[in-house]
Amino acid sequence: MKLTAEISMYPFNEQYLEPIKWFIQRLDGYANIERKTNAMATQVCGEYADVMNMLAIEMQAAHEKFGKAAFVCKFIGGELDLSHSE
Repeated sequence: MKLTAEISMYPFNEQYLEPIKWFIQRLDGYANIERKTNAMATQVCGEYADVMNMLAIEMQAAHEKFGKAAFVCKFIGGELDLSHSE
């Protein structure tokens, strides 16, 4: 089953852009997961288990590297066209 997720990272840090860019770059290391980023959030799509595993690994890595950060996620069962816009 496919899963589409939207993720926003909010580091508790005045220098917030570095942790966000670092997190997004790490998502690109997963060849089996599609990523699209806009000004407000990052969307990812892939197999359900792959997306959830990737999020667990990368959110933990971000917390270990940068300390406190809030992640806000929305999950939609199924595959959405991340290139779609209206």
